[in-house]
Amino acid sequence: MHDPAFLATAVEAVIRAGDIHMSKFRSGVRIDKKGAIDLVTEVDVQVEQEIRAMLSARFPGHDILAEEMGGERSASRYRWVFDPLDGTTNFAHGVPIFCAALALEIDGQAAVSAVFDANRQELFTAERGVGAWLNGQPLRVSHTDTMIDAMLVTGFPYAVHDDPERYLELFGAFMRRARAVRRFGSAAVDLCWVAAGRMDAFWEEALNPWDTMAAALIVEEAGGRVTGMDGGPWMPDEGHILASNAHLHDAMLAVITSVRR
Repeated sequence: MHDPAFLATAVEAVIRAGDIHMSKFRSGVRIDKKGAIDLVTEVDVQVEQEIRAMLSARFPGHDILAEEMGGERSASRYRWVFDPLDGTTNFAHGVPIFCAALALEIDGQAAVSAVFDANRQELFTAERGVGAWLNGQPLRVSHTDTMIDAMLVTGFPYAVHDDPERYLELFGAFMRRARAVRRFGSAAVDLCWVAAGRMDAFWEEALNPWDTMAAALIVEEAGGRVTGMDGGPWMPDEGHILASNAHLHDAMLAVITSVRR
C-alpha cells in the first residue's frame, strides 16, 4: 500500500478538474490552435494551473509533468503526470466525451491513478498491486477471446494528415476482423472503458505520457494487458500502446505485425 494521501489527492484533483470542465462546457470558452487540428482551450490551462498549485503545495519535492506547461525532471523519485482535459477537441465541439487524468509515478512506474469523466460522473481509480475501481466498485476487463466478437477502440494522432494511410491501413485491418471499431476521441476514456469491460482492446500511437499513464494502470489492475504496439514493454514516452483484456492481445499483435510488415 502506498501513502493514502497519494490516491486521495489524485481523486480530489480530477474531481476538481471535472467541476471546472462542466462549469465551462458549452459556454463559449476561448479556443486556440497548437497545430492545424490540435486545439487548446482556456479550460485546459485553468485546470492545469489549479492542479499544479495544489500538488506543489502538498508535495513540494515532487516533479509534475502536464500537457500545457510540460515539466522539468529533478532527482525526485516522485512525478505526477496530469492531463487537465483529455478530449479537448470533443470539449471544444460540445461532444460530452472527455476527462481529467492524473497518475503518480514512483521510481518511473505509475503507482496510483485517477480518471474522472464528469459527464457520466464516473471516477476510475487504481493502485498498483491492489486493484482498480469505478466509483468504488471493483473493475474487471471483458472475457471476449475472439476477434469477431470484439469491440475495439482507437484514435488517430494530430499528425494524421501527414500520413493518413499509415493509420487507415491498420484501422481497416481491424475493421475487417472485429465486430466493431470505435473512435471516441479521448485515450484515457478509451482505456478506462477497456478496464470496465465495455471495450475489449485499444490501440493508438503518437500519444504522450499524460494521455495514457493514469488509465493504463487502471487497465492493468483490472486484469488487462498493456504493451507497446510492437509487443514489447509499454514505454509511455515512446507514444504507442496496445491495451487489451489480455485474451485478445496476441491476436491484436499479429494483426499489427502483418499490416506493418
